[in-house]
Amino acid sequence: MTNFVSTVNGFMWDFLLLFLLVGTGVWLTIRLKGVQIRYLGKALKTTFGNFSLSGEKAGSDGISSFQAVTTAIAAQVGTGNLAGAATAIATGGPGAIFWMWVAAFFGMATNFTEATLAQKYKTIGDDGAVTGGPVYYIRAAYKGKLGKILSSAFAVFIVFALGFMGNMVQSNSIGDAFSNAFHVSPIVIGVIIAIISYFVFLGGVGRIASITEKLVPIMAGFYLLGCLIILCLNIGNLIPGFASIFKGAFTSQALFGGTVGTTVQLAIRYGVARGLFSNEAGMGSTPHSHALAKTDHPCEQGMAALVAVFIDTFVVLTMTALVIICTGVLDGAYASGITLTQNAFNAGLGSLGYPFIAICMFFFAFSTIIGWYFFGEQNVRYLFGSKAVKPYALIVCVCIVLGCMMNVDFVWSLADMFNGFMVIPNLLGVLAMTGVATTLLKEFDAKNKK
Repeated sequence: MTNFVSTVNGFMWDFLLLFLLVGTGVWLTIRLKGVQIRYLGKALKTTFGNFSLSGEKAGSDGISSFQAVTTAIAAQVGTGNLAGAATAIATGGPGAIFWMWVAAFFGMATNFTEATLAQKYKTIGDDGAVTGGPVYYIRAAYKGKLGKILSSAFAVFIVFALGFMGNMVQSNSIGDAFSNAFHVSPIVIGVIIAIISYFVFLGGVGRIASITEKLVPIMAGFYLLGCLIILCLNIGNLIPGFASIFKGAFTSQALFGGTVGTTVQLAIRYGVARGLFSNEAGMGSTPHSHALAKTDHPCEQGMAALVAVFIDTFVVLTMTALVIICTGVLDGAYASGITLTQNAFNAGLGSLGYPFIAICMFFFAFSTIIGWYFFGEQNVRYLFGSKAVKPYALIVCVCIVLGCMMNVDFVWSLADMFNGFMVIPNLLGVLAMTGVATTLLKEFDAKNKK
């Protein structure tokens, strides 16, 4: 089974999905006339102009645009932001970060389209509350049995990938980090996280939105402050660090004291794959939060979705990468993933490195647990109705505890596989509805010219 899953993941993430995700982003960038360039400035201004730690109260009629953005970012900015950039650099060299930027640039057009379509096709669930997500624009794109099959397949894949297996991985990351930094038993951490999570889950979308609008700005600010301190202490390495990113994007390099080499092909492969995996553009996850936002036009939330990808990749992931590059840990013994990130923060902050990463890991992973639970919940509602929400919440909490107790390498591989499966029906829906998104953007352009 392990070999089978590894083979499937290798084919999907090394070949099929790289071309499918980036190709879709390029196509949508052309069709939408560079929407991520034309509207990024306004999107940033609009999103942060609505900044609030205690904003509009969410209800059955939806959530505020800012709450939708923070819920999306809560899911996007997870352990992948601590380990994703490190994995890309360890295997593809600093040049992988350049290709991560390229993937994110085109991914912004994809995320814009997903959010806009989610707004267009949101509906009212059996409990009278607003709901939405890819299943509804997939059904709109493909009528009859094919639409039902594709939408149901997507719903099943996301529940398993994010709600169950994904959250096992996130809780495991918190457990390991606290065990290393504070010598607390992972099972104790797992039970505590499960109890807190269940309290949040029972509050529904209102409680989830209320928590993410507070948690996301605080966790991002705390992490970025730590990164800035390290970069200031290593300011002399900052310009050479940026130079190594652009040089490594187009030339082969030696890493880890010359013991490991990397090529341009590896830089592209790992930069694109880790970037797309982190910001989730095209995977169909974040449209669930954007669908619930209360806006005057679907494209307004599409603009907000641009900001979520921008913050995830161009801010958080980039800061992680610069810390790794500028602290010089790439010149030592080979390390990858979260270990490389921990080495970088230990080099920059000394004895505070492990506790700092443990705290950040809690914020990042817990926020992702909340976001991924919510995305799964919307699809459980689609498949089984609102009566299935509480049993689903209990299963997720059990997965959280189990995740802290086990080696999750195989579970992580399964999550990767189901994540890949999610992409296919979602992008089939997005590509089929490109004309609708283009028409909506033309309306929005005309509205903004008046």
